Amino acid sequence: MTSPRTYRTQAIVIKQTKLGEADKIVTLYTLEFGKLKAVAKGACRPGSKLGGNVEPPNYSLLMLAKGRNLDIITQSQTMDGFSSLKGDLWCISCGSYILELIDVSTTEGSPNEPLFDLLLDTLKNLSPSNGDETVLRYFELQLLHHLGYRPQLHKCVVCSSSLKPGLNFFSPSQGGVLCPGCNHAEFASRTISIDALKVLRLWQDCNYSTASRVKMSSKLSSELRQLMQEYITYLLQREVKSMAWLEQLRRGITVDSDCGVN
Repeated sequence: MTSPRTYRTQAIVIKQTKLGEADKIVTLYTLEFGKLKAVAKGACRPGSKLGGNVEPPNYSLLMLAKGRNLDIITQSQTMDGFSSLKGDLWCISCGSYILELIDVSTTEGSPNEPLFDLLLDTLKNLSPSNGDETVLRYFELQLLHHLGYRPQLHKCVVCSSSLKPGLNFFSPSQGGVLCPGCNHAEFASRTISIDALKVLRLWQDCNYSTASRVKMSSKLSSELRQLMQEYITYLLQREVKSMAWLEQLRRGITVDSDCGVN
């Protein structure tokens, strides 16, 4: 039973910080309320019922009570702990990047049900057997769509002419692709290949099942990563910290692969 001072919500734990000796402040992305922060009292104590349920990236059903400053988590039930991610360094690092993106790109008290569904589906799609980065690029592109920053990929963002196959440019500051005639010096831009443009157009309007069937070369994968990360960095006006960690891991995996180490 709920009262005017209590409420229930589905939530994905984004991050947590210690509060005193026993408590934690937990940042949640919820289905009904968007991002919010709440206190998990006693979560640091050994044997706490809440402790394991408020670890990122748990998906839980929570009961919360209204508080003076922060609401308080009173009950929790884990619906998915994503245990397969937690045993794989690359997957949990990808998960941390996804959670950080949600945290830095959203504000508290702004519900966005499609974004909640995207986050949950993306965490479910991460797995040790799915080692490529399609899941990350698809998430980034759909995140931008749900936040209102969908890049323009079909027409020149300056002159609105249809883009022709061949040399085109992507401009983070303009929010999409420029034709050769509009690629002026004042626009910081990079060339975008025909294949990259085709893939991004497809991913904007398809489900993940379709997106995951696209086979990419390492060169194309690298181009898409750089395009998306430059656009995200421009929009946020800051770098996402976990980007750097993923890059370190990626280089390590590449070195191991080149050396024949499994």
